[in-house]
Amino acid sequence: MARKMKVALAKLCEFCKSLALKRIAAKISLSKFILFFTTAALLLVFIFCLPRPLFDVCYSPVLYDRAGELLGARVAADGQWRFPAAETLNEKFVTAVIEAEDGRFRRHLGVDPIAIARAAVQNIHSRRVVSGGSTITMQTIRLARRSAEGSLRRTLAEKFIEAFMALRLEAGKSKDEILALYAANAPFGANVVGLEAAAWRWFGRSAKELSWAEAATLAVLPNSPALIHPNRNRELLKNKRDSLLRKLNRKGHIDDETFSLSLAEPLPGRLLPLPRLAPHLLDRLVMDAGGDGAFKTNAAFVTTVERDIQERLSAIMSRAQERFSANGIMNGACLVINTQTGEPAAYIGNSGALHSPDVDIITSRRSSGSLLKPFLYAAMLDSGEILPSTLVSDIPTRVGSFSPENITRTYLGVVPADEALARSLNVPAARLLRVYGVDRFARFLRSLGLTTLFRKGEEYGLPLILGGAEVTLKEITDLYAGLGRAVDARSGKQIISLPPRGSLLKRLFQAYVRAKRRYGRNTQKLRLLRGKPEPASVPATRGQ
Repeated sequence: MARKMKVALAKLCEFCKSLALKRIAAKISLSKFILFFTTAALLLVFIFCLPRPLFDVCYSPVLYDRAGELLGARVAADGQWRFPAAETLNEKFVTAVIEAEDGRFRRHLGVDPIAIARAAVQNIHSRRVVSGGSTITMQTIRLARRSAEGSLRRTLAEKFIEAFMALRLEAGKSKDEILALYAANAPFGANVVGLEAAAWRWFGRSAKELSWAEAATLAVLPNSPALIHPNRNRELLKNKRDSLLRKLNRKGHIDDETFSLSLAEPLPGRLLPLPRLAPHLLDRLVMDAGGDGAFKTNAAFVTTVERDIQERLSAIMSRAQERFSANGIMNGACLVINTQTGEPAAYIGNSGALHSPDVDIITSRRSSGSLLKPFLYAAMLDSGEILPSTLVSDIPTRVGSFSPENITRTYLGVVPADEALARSLNVPAARLLRVYGVDRFARFLRSLGLTTLFRKGEEYGLPLILGGAEVTLKEITDLYAGLGRAVDARSGKQIISLPPRGSLLKRLFQAYVRAKRRYGRNTQKLRLLRGKPEPASVPATRGQ
């Protein structure tokens, strides 16, 4: 009996041991599961913690010329001057901002433990927060969170979130990309955001042209732009700039001469205006893109306009505007197109500063005047209805209530067709249009690309050839550029064939060249058709 009890007790002990082991094993399995789940969750949070895009902001529409020179810009939809990030940063600014904000930027992984320890010691000694120990990467994260959530409190929890997201940013971006994000979104005082906008608003030049003193000034501005900027606490700003310049000199980034010259450079004054060389072109591009609010990513327009030509043409138009204003002509516009490529080289949408200056005349409909005459002669030459030497009547004419007159109020009786075109005679043009057919001519113009002729031909009547239709300067300039591409008017050498009307244009130009040689000065209209623009042709429109 006692033996059976011992056996039973032994089995009971074994059972209890096995049960305990199972519980321990269960606890261990549960711990592993919790650890695995927590690790996976943290990994997922780490991977997806950054918003896409990192900066969900509006950018200023910016207009550049062919060489990348700034022609103009508009304030962003949120009221900030914020230019798109540049492809490359000014090395002077990169060196200055690293020395000013994060000396170990190239060596840490987004969080600098040494900087955090140093900041903690400084804060303990000062008994207040004097340094945050934030790296440039952490500051970039703070700028992104501030743009999305508004003002953020400086707390330990917020600092931990910045550090966590900074590690993720470092894992997905290179150091240069992080610097570009910081430079494009850092505040530089007033409503200026980003290095490129700051360089233009404070110094009137591109960021790539900044001096060491200017780069150092901008490097210390984002630290506290509300407290220190060129319009407030200038002495404190100068001390910070000079201190950074000394540090750059001490570390060998700049030599003694550069250091001395940089110290002598003055601080910038008030915000400078941005260039406004082609405001109507910029407005047109912004409107075509969907308005100011549409620029969430790239807001830079690189055009074929050349800044030198644009500036010279603007001066020419200003002088012409002064002359024309005496005759009541208050607005003018001019479009220069490269004849061989068809690309705009200059765009003056409206030179009038007092009368409706915001109207873009280049895209507005205006009377065609005598600009359609060459195309009527070309069409009739092509159809064989006239030759350059064909005699055309230039006599008093009345068709119904319409009675065309030449600008000289005189008549020549009969005149060769090429001379009538060279002198831009109204009566022969109206008589030839009657022969050719108004509706037929209207269809011909539409086939060339004129989109403003929306009425039937009979509704225009014979005045169609003398300004009775509306055209845009853009379309009519394109047509004349097509003439220039067909034949070089100076040499008669064909440059480009323009099917299906290459022969038509060539014959028209040959007739023009003969008329120019025959009649000399009475061929002002030829200047519109030559491959090289003449300064005498300045389109203008009367005040509305």
